Amino acid sequence: MDWEALRSCIKSDFDSKNATREEVLKICRSLVQTSSYIIRSVHRGEKEEAQHLLDQARDLSASITEITKDHPQVYSAGFVHDAQKEYAEARATYALINREPLPLPEDIGVEYPAYLNGLGEAVGELRRSILDLIREGHLERGDELLNSMDDIYYLLVSFDYPDAITGNLRRTTDMARAIMERTRGDLTTSLRQSKLRQAISELEENLRENGKK
Repeated sequence: MDWEALRSCIKSDFDSKNATREEVLKICRSLVQTSSYIIRSVHRGEKEEAQHLLDQARDLSASITEITKDHPQVYSAGFVHDAQKEYAEARATYALINREPLPLPEDIGVEYPAYLNGLGEAVGELRRSILDLIREGHLERGDELLNSMDDIYYLLVSFDYPDAITGNLRRTTDMARAIMERTRGDLTTSLRQSKLRQAISELEENLRENGKK
């Protein structure tokens, strides 16, 4: 038995995997950071900047897939899932807030569990946008985004599989439901207040008109 040859063979394989892991980990960190910048730009209404960042994120995501094609163990690591999830969240947030078609998992090159969990986390970003719309008085647009939240939730809740398959989707789904119901309550209250203000305004106008007669 040539122990040194065995050791050398295994070490070479481990060295290759470790080098790939370190490279991919660095790219994943950049992808997570870029995804957060995309969401920030979306909320600020900086569409051109968001599009520029989306291009960067797309290239980073593609790099992860390319670099790990010979190392499935690295691709299946948790940090790759997390980075893809953040990327999916950013893409979904951008699309829904800007009234663009929601990209499919294949369109953005992420795995299904990461995609679904990213959609679930995008619900929180939609809530943030809806609260801004409520403050600005754009309640109809807020209601449209609430419908998008509903669509996401009903998609997520339809997947009843073990967390090992879905990437802990059940927890994300529960979180999305809580956020959705809170937002529905906020929007409903604002709609009622808006209708009440309109009714009072119409009553005051009628009283003024009657007073002139």
